[in-house]
Amino acid sequence: MSLLARPALASPAARVMQRLNALLADRHATASLHRRYPEYPRNVHELTVPTSVAPARVVVYVPDRPRDAPPPPVHVNFHGGGFVLPPVELDDPLCRFLAAEAGAVVVNVDYVVAPQHPFPAPPHQAYEVVEWVAAHGAEHGWDGCLLTVGGQSAGGALAAAVARQALERKGPSIALQILHYPPLDLVTPAREKRSVIARPLLRPWMADVFDTSYVPDPALRAHPLVSPAHPRDTADLTGIAPAFVITPEHDLLRAEGTRYAERLRDAGALHDHLDVPGADHGYDQNDAEAAREVYGLMAQHLRQAVYPD
Repeated sequence: MSLLARPALASPAARVMQRLNALLADRHATASLHRRYPEYPRNVHELTVPTSVAPARVVVYVPDRPRDAPPPPVHVNFHGGGFVLPPVELDDPLCRFLAAEAGAVVVNVDYVVAPQHPFPAPPHQAYEVVEWVAAHGAEHGWDGCLLTVGGQSAGGALAAAVARQALERKGPSIALQILHYPPLDLVTPAREKRSVIARPLLRPWMADVFDTSYVPDPALRAHPLVSPAHPRDTADLTGIAPAFVITPEHDLLRAEGTRYAERLRDAGALHDHLDVPGADHGYDQNDAEAAREVYGLMAQHLRQAVYPD
């Protein structure tokens, strides 16, 4: 076991990463994100959602619609960052794209992160945010009955955890979950995971910091809300929200995403599985055109899920 896999070292390392992230997240970088896909306007406002974990700030992206149109569907998005970094602005291009192309209100969630808030706080808060979104649509201009969830990387894992909680608690009806390169097996050490390229973006030391900060107790990493792609989770997933699973070809997490897609297929809950050729983890942050193609498929699947006819 590496030194960074020890909670006493992983937690300080995560806090250093958070400070560096805050220093590097300057206004210029944010403005650059806002300029990507300029054809999609940025019509946003912020809300605070009460949860038992902590109040959650959300950024709400509103599509252009005729005044007399019925309330649009709503998509709840969870950003990536290894359960440690809080870069909610990174998903601004995606949220604008989905709001415009899917005609949905997109609620981008600034959820709590580790080590300040380790498991189970993030997935519990994420679920409560989705419950709130489903229940308060009439007050805020969206249809909470036409509900989808999704996320990138750690956010994809949280979206999967939200769908699982909705199944087990008989919670809000979710028409689709979009799982974009999610980590779904924290039981298997990163050093035992393999990519088809020699040096994928995700390195084992990163996983040591992220996974240990998020779930310090190794015994909890087999929890269904953490590792639904690990063989220890054998529950029947019949009835869970249909999923669109996206796995980049070079991603260190590709195998676990594929395993989960197969598990969902067996449960009759796989909407689609896309393997992005030649792409690595987080590819959409650097390759706007590859991202455009995948985002377009996301929007298409969202529309089909909420308006199946």
